Amino acid sequence: MRSPSGLPDLDSAERVHVERMHALLRAEVEAAGGAIPFSRYMDTVLHAPGIGYYRAGWRTFGAGGDFVTAPEISPLFASAVARQVEQALSSIGVREVIEIGAGSGAMAAQMLLDLSLGGAVRYRILEPSAALAARQRETISARAPGALASVSWIGALPEPGFRGVVLANEVVDALPVERFEATANGVLAHWVGFDHGGPVWCPQPAEPWLAEAVESLQHELGYRFPVGYVSEIGPARCAWAASVAERVECGLVLLMDYGFPRREFYHPDRRDGTLRCHFRHRRHDDPLVLCGLQDISAHVDFTALARASGLDVAGFTTQGAFLLGCGLLDLIADIDPGTPEFVALTARIRRITLPGEMGEAVKVMALARGMEVQLMGFSERDHRARL
Repeated sequence: MRSPSGLPDLDSAERVHVERMHALLRAEVEAAGGAIPFSRYMDTVLHAPGIGYYRAGWRTFGAGGDFVTAPEISPLFASAVARQVEQALSSIGVREVIEIGAGSGAMAAQMLLDLSLGGAVRYRILEPSAALAARQRETISARAPGALASVSWIGALPEPGFRGVVLANEVVDALPVERFEATANGVLAHWVGFDHGGPVWCPQPAEPWLAEAVESLQHELGYRFPVGYVSEIGPARCAWAASVAERVECGLVLLMDYGFPRREFYHPDRRDGTLRCHFRHRRHDDPLVLCGLQDISAHVDFTALARASGLDVAGFTTQGAFLLGCGLLDLIADIDPGTPEFVALTARIRRITLPGEMGEAVKVMALARGMEVQLMGFSERDHRARL
């Protein structure tokens, strides 16, 4: 059972879990004739019912998990986002919110507290993981007990005709991608096989659709990828964006995630792609180990999502600029700068706003239909031209 050097040792339960995931992967690989696309591998190890990383009940988020998202760093993140949501809801004239993949429930709990100040809100959480749904209910019950009655959990997107706001914070980067490699003889696809007791890379000539997609990217960008260049492409993510968009009759889709506009995503210097793994707050780049125990993500091509959605791009900026545009600093204006509370809050604000932290790496994109309001979150800086 391979494990990258520097990562913590596994306990007996974790080793058993990896063995179960290996058995599932081995069966899938054998049924497919010896190898499966990386997208299928990624989807299996992250989302397989009952055993995938997000479905097995591991404590994935927060200090006791494998990584920390902005809502866990500070409730001020959710309070700032709530200001943008409130502005959008007021513009539409409804109070409906759907949060996709609510993680630990930290953002939902704080937003419910803030949004309730403007009136009752119907808040739905789309969460396929029963374990995460239970944790979200626990978090909301503890932090916003009076709002729990207004929350419901759904297993699928609503029918077309939705009016309101859809939120997705660090959701798209966990959706599966294909990996490709440029070679002197064409495009290789990075598939996954099974050998010597674990998953192994099985590069093979790309299927026509993938080769054509890579060729189209190079034509659009105006340069050829250098030999050995590895990156990702996410048709499943584009399908997801289109599916969300077709449900929205009037409203806002607010996406917050690690990623870039297309030209930056496929920059020639980014020759190893954006794939990354997290295990107990250690980051590494081998997705074929710790199967079912580690997070695997790849950055988002925001240009692709915007085009696939067919919605109006109402704003695109960095997380730091978005939060400041939403009045993040106003939320601590009444706190004495000389107090420990202020020092602690400002330290957390730096983590979610500064370029060296999450402030620049995470982008925020607003997709809208039937809305004319100028969104406050993009008043500081709006980088739509980069898309």
